[in-house]
This record gives sequence, C-alpha cells and structure tokens, in this order.
Amino acid sequence: MSTAIELRGVTKRFGNTEIIRGVDLAVPRGERHAIIGPNGAGKSTLFNLISGRYPLSHGDILLNGESVSGLKPFQINRKGLSRSFQVTNIFQRMSVFENIRCAVLWTLGYKYSFWHRLGGLKDANLHAEEVMESIGLKARRDTPAGVLSYAEQRALEIGVTIAGGAEVILLDEPTAGMSRTETSDAVELIRKVSQGKTLIMVEHDMGVVFDLADKISVLVYGEVIASDVPDNIRGNKAVQEAYLGTEAH
Repeated sequence: MSTAIELRGVTKRFGNTEIIRGVDLAVPRGERHAIIGPNGAGKSTLFNLISGRYPLSHGDILLNGESVSGLKPFQINRKGLSRSFQVTNIFQRMSVFENIRCAVLWTLGYKYSFWHRLGGLKDANLHAEEVMESIGLKARRDTPAGVLSYAEQRALEIGVTIAGGAEVILLDEPTAGMSRTETSDAVELIRKVSQGKTLIMVEHDMGVVFDLADKISVLVYGEVIASDVPDNIRGNKAVQEAYLGTEAH
C-alpha cells in the first residue's frame, strides 16, 4: 500500500527547547490515523509541521512520496492536503454557502480570475451545494457562519476542509467542546466525508479515537512511543503509564 504522509526524523526546536524529537511515521493512503497523547505532548506542533505552518528544525516530510518540507501552507494545500484547527477558523460574516464556495474556487481552476462573477460560476455553486448536503447544513445555506451553533460551526469547518477535494485531511480535535450527542453526529460526519481519503486526526476523546481510527500513534514528550491498531494500543502498558503517570495494572 502506498504512503500518503511520511515523517522521517522530524524534529522541531523552539530556541533550545526540543518539542518534537525525531518522529518517524508513515500513514498509508486511505487510512484513518489518530494521534493521541497527554497535554503538552506536541500533537498540535506536529500538525503545524505537517501542514507547513512551522518550519522543520530537522528531518523531512513527504506527501504522496514528494518532499513538502520548506513549502508554505498554501503550496502544501495545493498538493492535496487540507486541515482544520482547534479553534474554529471560518468567515463569521459570510454565509455557510459563501464559506464553502470560497474553498472550492482554486480547485476548479478559477484562482485569481477577478473577472468572473461568483453567481455565474455554476460548477463552483453546484459543488458548494453538494458539500453543504454532505455536512448536513443545506438548510442553513444562507445563515451567517457566526450565528451557527458551535457544533454547526465545527461541521462547517470540516466542510471547508474537504471542499477543495484534498486527498489527505488533517483534523485537529474535531469534537472538542461538544456534547455526547453532538460528538456522535460529528463522528458519523467524519466517517462519511473521509471515506476513500487519508485522515489524520488529533483527538482527546478516546471514544472517538477508538471508534474511528484504523491505527493510533501515541506521542509523549515529542516522541512516538507506540503506533498500532486500536486493540493493541488499548492494552499497551507504556501507553497506560503515559496517561496515568504511574505503573498501570
């Protein structure tokens, strides 16, 4: 099976402090892969390295076999990787439809075509409608994003993340702050929109992790201490100790 994302000796230092310490990780295409770990383990930093927000201190990151180290986030996005953020990152004053349409324009080849009237872009408008349908927000089409409920805003961000057609999706704590019912709905949404794609997610809710992930990697103090299928991670003594802080029985 070919690899979608590969990390080779990835290291990140802030001054003299080493946050990510020589991480090696390979995620095959089509896999749903969760990255878990205690607070301060470096999970979000790792996401920022993969998506190009932070430069590497050492190592290499490959997307579909091609090095993307040193590229800017928009360049990595155009090579087929898209991500969401812990804090909802949408245009608050724009409607649900307008948020999603913005995300599809480049993929459909419009780029910086200022001479096109958005209302006349039938393919972009149709694709935006399809994405809204897939994330369950079609009834909220013309609603300003800023007045959506928290769960709806998170769903919209997932919609924006997938709208560009990226084959590799990074979701950073997609269910954080949700109720049990909202979390259940979010899991089903993520399962649906990631079908046939490669999903890498950081998530603290272990119920979500074990429900969705094909494989789990555990990051502790910037190092991967285990990477395995969920059943093996569940019974891994080192993982239990990392979370409990004491020897697990």
